[in-house]
Amino acid sequence: MNFRAHARAQAETCLSLGSPFTARLLSLVADRLRPGTPVADRLLNWPAERLRPDAVALRLAGALHHLVLTGQAQVLARLYANGGNVADAQFWHALDAALRLKAAPILDTLALAPQTNEVGRASVYIAAAHWLSAAYRLPLVISELGSAAGLNLLWDQYALEIDDQIWGPADAAIRLTPDWTGALPPMAPPLIRARAGVDLNPLDPVADRTRLLSYIWADQRARMARMQAALDLATEKRPEITRGNAIDWLEGRLSRPVPQAVHLVCHTVAWQYFPEADQARGRAMLARAGGRVRMDEPLAHLSMEADDAGPGAALVVHLWPGNDRIVLGRADFHGRWIDWQAPEL
Repeated sequence: MNFRAHARAQAETCLSLGSPFTARLLSLVADRLRPGTPVADRLLNWPAERLRPDAVALRLAGALHHLVLTGQAQVLARLYANGGNVADAQFWHALDAALRLKAAPILDTLALAPQTNEVGRASVYIAAAHWLSAAYRLPLVISELGSAAGLNLLWDQYALEIDDQIWGPADAAIRLTPDWTGALPPMAPPLIRARAGVDLNPLDPVADRTRLLSYIWADQRARMARMQAALDLATEKRPEITRGNAIDWLEGRLSRPVPQAVHLVCHTVAWQYFPEADQARGRAMLARAGGRVRMDEPLAHLSMEADDAGPGAALVVHLWPGNDRIVLGRADFHGRWIDWQAPEL
């Protein structure tokens, strides 16, 4: 796969996830970008095997949106403001000018991995935590891998609303309302004893606010408003996030069982970006730790990750003691819908 094919594939994904503007932007770049400028040469010469793992098309979309949000590209900002309601030639003219004239800040952003920290995925955490609380009737100790700014570490501050029923605080500033199929989660409010996360590059909800907002696709206003509210909350709550390799950090977290609590190790669309060696080491580490726990100190590994089945991401929880792998269902990558298949308790 070359960059053009990669950008077209990402455009199709953006369209399926409700962002026709970003889909059109990436399609135009794929069709019309020509070598000979710093940004074009960087993109077109990106190592083929790294295009998908590095999410290069998403880096580019984020870089362009960042220019708009920081007031560095006025012509492009007008294009974003009207939703790209212009002919392809005019759309491309604005994009091409930005790529040429703003090469330095674009290249700076291209060097950074996207960190969307999508708050809609917290619906999965809320539902799964209620299910685990009903199953074990123990408090939770949370270890999140790939936490970015820690927005989803604060999932108990958000509310999940399904058919006029609410899981979480009734007065929550953020209400998540995915299209829900399947049985409803049990009404077993979780008690969180402690929470912490890890990220190779933790982001600050104040200093990195604009960067985080830039990865929200510009035509998705509801997502943007939700992200702004979540950043405000994270600024107040300041969840604990360690800078480092996720599996190295997890080794310390798993070094001893957590008494009288469920140790919940969790991640959403993060594991797939870990090197294969780290993935293998993490699986072995979890299995070893699971082999040591008792019923009053269970270990749960909750994942929301892409697989080959589709649509969306697979929701799976692995439980110890017992070494049980339980399919909880599937979810849209942005949390727009959830197909809940968890066994009833």
